[in-house]
Amino acid sequence: MSENQGPDDAELLRLGRIVADTLQLRGQMLVTAESCTGGWIAKTLTDLAGSSAWFEAGLVAYSYEAKQALLGVRPETLAQHGAVSQETVVEMVSGALARYGASVAVAVTGIAGPGGATPGKPVGTIWIGWKRRGGYAQAQRFHFDGDREAVRRRTVAAALAGVQKILTS
Repeated sequence: MSENQGPDDAELLRLGRIVADTLQLRGQMLVTAESCTGGWIAKTLTDLAGSSAWFEAGLVAYSYEAKQALLGVRPETLAQHGAVSQETVVEMVSGALARYGASVAVAVTGIAGPGGATPGKPVGTIWIGWKRRGGYAQAQRFHFDGDREAVRRRTVAAALAGVQKILTS
């Protein structure tokens, strides 16, 4: 991993392969709900041959309207907490899991930069949520340094590491 650029493509693919192997071994399917990564998690996973055996769907919901329509995020949540919040990522991950037959979901929302910062939410603020079917959503806030690409790469890596963690815990 480059100090300033985040994990390289080979590292992201390595993390994706670990997740893929675990999903396949357990006969489980994954769905992704992405905002700031623009589908990069889904791309990383579907770059792997045979991904249809364990990858169900990837949604990119960038706008408030898309988060509401595609994932069931409540307008009140967005109005009160904003798109980059624990509350929003929990509704995103829960909505993704509710809409698809997957057994596990991951969702990301954040400020990749260079613009978009707000008071209390600087560039690099990322929320990632994970949920297993029948379980409770888990969410974690991160702050990643670097330019837009580095923030997004680090987000993909953290999202995949979190999926692996919930699959094996």
